[in-house]
Amino acid sequence: MTPSNQFDNALYERLRAVIAEKKDLQNPVIEVLRIAQEIFGYLPIEVQEFIGREMNIPVSKIYGIVTFYNFFSMKPRGKHIINVCLGTACFVKGAPRLVQMLSDELGIAMGETTPDGLFTMSAVRCVGACSLAPVFVIGEEAFGRVENKDKVKQVINQFR
Repeated sequence: MTPSNQFDNALYERLRAVIAEKKDLQNPVIEVLRIAQEIFGYLPIEVQEFIGREMNIPVSKIYGIVTFYNFFSMKPRGKHIINVCLGTACFVKGAPRLVQMLSDELGIAMGETTPDGLFTMSAVRCVGACSLAPVFVIGEEAFGRVENKDKVKQVINQFR
């Protein structure tokens, strides 16, 4: 178990205040986890243990929620999350090739973060832009009909 003195810093104090504010809401755990991820950048097991202790919830339940939802991450994520659609339309129209082109350009595999901390590549099931397949999303911007390495490089360079 993590020593309690590890939780004595400004980030944990911010999280403690969030928990105090949210704990009386109906089903506050996901909201607390969302804000905790904003505070820490990700949800390592130590943060999950802290939330479980402060909210009197088994850590196994916290861990189950964190690992169930794609939004949550137990590893540091890049400044820009690249969500590659692997839904049926995108898959049929070349998503596996798109993933390979992104991997080649960034030097990472699906689920990994670039060493400079700029990009994390993640898979999603559908982004609702099937007519643009294959598609990937960075932030709020979708990039569709990405079928060659030059276009991948051009898009990535916009975010470097």
